[in-house]
Amino acid sequence: MDLGLSGRVAVVTGGSSGIGLATARVLLAEGADVALCGRNAERLSAAARELVEKHGKERVLAVRADVLNADDCKELAAAVAGWRGRCDLLVNNAGQARMTTFAETSDAAWKEELELKFFSQILPLRAFRALLEASDAPAIVGVNSLLAYQPEPHMVATSAARAGVQNLLKSLAWELAPKIRVNSVVLGLVDSGQWRRRYESLGLTMPRAEWLASVAKEKSIPLGRLGEPEEAARAIAFLGSPAASFITGAQLEVSGGASRFI
Repeated sequence: MDLGLSGRVAVVTGGSSGIGLATARVLLAEGADVALCGRNAERLSAAARELVEKHGKERVLAVRADVLNADDCKELAAAVAGWRGRCDLLVNNAGQARMTTFAETSDAAWKEELELKFFSQILPLRAFRALLEASDAPAIVGVNSLLAYQPEPHMVATSAARAGVQNLLKSLAWELAPKIRVNSVVLGLVDSGQWRRRYESLGLTMPRAEWLASVAKEKSIPLGRLGEPEEAARAIAFLGSPAASFITGAQLEVSGGASRFI
């Protein structure tokens, strides 16, 4: 199926690694030009080199930016405007998990978690809204977590924030319609850099693949494994593409069947 992304302009936040980088790869393979941002200049440069080597420098723009900084978001939008003059797809992907219970979560940690989850959606949208409105088929995809619907007590702050973000994205779908479509992917466990760092921090002797299989079993994932970043990326690309032109306010679960809600 042709997603209709050829010649489109996509912006991916948190695009220097993990799901963001995988999304950039998929979008480029589908024919879109991609601007990506990240806070870590070294990782961003390495990601850009890889993408440029495969797809050419004219189709890739990399800008160091912190999506929690309004000025950085405006500068990113200005760079994209100078590069292509519009934005057809905004993928808001920045985020991380905070593994604490209610008793362990300080006021400062609560504020940090809520700011990260909400403003990584809010500030890029504010910066890119005019460029999105210049497109004939604009879309926003928020990358969220299954925790929004299925909270975990050992990730109480992240679960609460994720639920709030899901509510925000649903509200935006109404407010920005009919011009801009807004959808989300809700992810289960995906093998990204966070899981790599967790494995390394444990100092285990078992192979990483064996450890991940044990995690999947412990978490009762019906498909018996963690997801791959590319599997999440393909869902993001679909929802953000003209092929999903009558879909807005929706969420696509990518969890290997781990959800227990209806």
